[in-house]
Amino acid sequence: MSRVLYAELTPRQFRQRMAAAPIAYLPLGTLEWHGEHMPLGADGLQSQGFFVELARKAGGIVLPMLFLGPDVSEEHEGRPYYGMDNYSFPGEPPQQLEGSAYWVDYDFFERLLERIMAQLKRAGFKIVVAHGHAPSVTSFVGKTQQWEQEFGLKTFICWRGDESDGMGIQTDHGGANETMLVMALRGELVEMDNLDPDLAVKPLGTGGEDSRTGASPERGRQAIEMNVERMAGLLKEALAEINA
Repeated sequence: MSRVLYAELTPRQFRQRMAAAPIAYLPLGTLEWHGEHMPLGADGLQSQGFFVELARKAGGIVLPMLFLGPDVSEEHEGRPYYGMDNYSFPGEPPQQLEGSAYWVDYDFFERLLERIMAQLKRAGFKIVVAHGHAPSVTSFVGKTQQWEQEFGLKTFICWRGDESDGMGIQTDHGGANETMLVMALRGELVEMDNLDPDLAVKPLGTGGEDSRTGASPERGRQAIEMNVERMAGLLKEALAEINA
């Protein structure tokens, strides 16, 4: 298989891939609790794994995954709590979910993204596709018009307009969607036995359709292939417009 990870390319390989398709893929990851059954790096593993397959279909180069990202931040008794710390214990104070080590504020994250975009422009990219941790994606979307004007970079994310079928890319938090994607991409990292078999017991720190009933590697593979085809079509059109 052709190399698509930026860090692994020689300058000659970089030039070849850029000449064919000047597309950069930015995996927006975290190190964050996604349930007892999922790896802490689930966000970046999913987005990078998906981008590798997309790059092999549509061309382009996959950047190293980020592990810092923004999220909801609340303080309780002098201690900060982030993201799912605040939503996983109904009727109780927030509690720190083990392993989460990713939070930065939105201003810092947007400044980081701005510097990344500037470097990608300098390197010769024309298109940037970012996806992963939902608050990071939302932050990216909020600045794309500015970055397109400032850097001349066309931008994409990988959410569809309607994700109600559960077949999108990273549309929940450690639920059936994210679990099935990790199953398809890195199945050896998913440990479903860590979850209570009693469906009345909700998995801690997760959201979305229950992974115990809705996740399978086959369903994950179907979602990946469907979205690779969809995104490849969009990127092909964008490249045609740029080259016109």
